[in-house]
Amino acid sequence: MFRAVSGALELSVVVPGYNEAERLPRSLEKVVAWLEASGRAYELILVDDGSRDGTLEVMRSWEARYPSIRVVYQRPNRGKGRALATGVAVSVGARVLVSDADFSTPIQELAKLEAAFDAGADVAIGSRARPGSQIEIPQPFYRVLGGRALNIAIQALALPGLWDTQCGFKLFSGDLAREVFGKLHTDGFAYDVEVLWRARRAGCKVVEVPVVWRHMEDSRVSPFRHSFQIIRDVVAMRFRP
Repeated sequence: MFRAVSGALELSVVVPGYNEAERLPRSLEKVVAWLEASGRAYELILVDDGSRDGTLEVMRSWEARYPSIRVVYQRPNRGKGRALATGVAVSVGARVLVSDADFSTPIQELAKLEAAFDAGADVAIGSRARPGSQIEIPQPFYRVLGGRALNIAIQALALPGLWDTQCGFKLFSGDLAREVFGKLHTDGFAYDVEVLWRARRAGCKVVEVPVVWRHMEDSRVSPFRHSFQIIRDVVAMRFRP
């Protein structure tokens, strides 16, 4: 399923994709160029989550061009959380960045998360809700309202004090990422809440970092249907041992 990578690396970037054949090349052009120019030892792990279009073929074409790109896949489609767990499991980086395939938060914002690590964080999460964040392309108002209501519920149920758990741009220490994603029960969009909850429960420091963010059309998240699913999964999480 993937080529072996020998030795520890500075950074692993894990990107899941489901039916992303159209959008993914544009993202990879920017991300790979930045990573290559950064001079760091990295791996980019692309995870195909049972896509029904040409996503896996697109990923493999990029893998063939760059030795630092690895492709893994799962069949059938199981959800974003499970796709990320699959990718993180094979990572070897000292730090692990997980990001949405559309990179609504540009890869350049990684420097802000790394600064939080240098100041003592174990997990640094991109936030659209903290002072200093820049929303260059806003979401429709109904998504904003739905997101705020969801966050209030998440804070009440699991993660008090975190104002944006759902921004898809998070940096973990490598060993912690492999531990919390390795214990993940949630296949779907509530994975963010579960891995952060597990990190906090282990005594790790989770820091929100204001970032640049741009709403991308063709979002795969339904603000109402998936919000109910997330709340359901968070409640179930709290009743597990």
